[in-house]
Amino acid sequence: PAAARGALGPRRILGLTCYADWSRATGGAEVGADYIAFGAMFPSTTKPHAPPAPFALIERAKRELGLPVAAIGGITLERAPQVLAAGADLLAVVGDVFGAPDPAARARAYGVLFRAP
Repeated sequence: PAAARGALGPRRILGLTCYADWSRATGGAEVGADYIAFGAMFPSTTKPHAPPAPFALIERAKRELGLPVAAIGGITLERAPQVLAAGADLLAVVGDVFGAPDPAARARAYGVLFRAP
């Protein structure tokens, strides 16, 4: 992460995938990551070997690191509300959007989750 930040400079966005590893998250925060990601949150075909990441990591990162948190791995429209309730700011979704009969409509459905009531 430090080399990436050095190469990108301060004006580019640097995100760091932490899997289920808290030390990666703190290390990323120390070198200036703009956001961190945890996952796989659920079993996932795009992250089949990633260890399960507990929701507690999202909650802890929000409390202790002050960075936006992304959740990835096995996210579906039905599972998204519980991930957002744990504090995720961002959702990285592949299979549920691109595997849908109408990917654009599915992506719009996710957008509704981020609109203020």
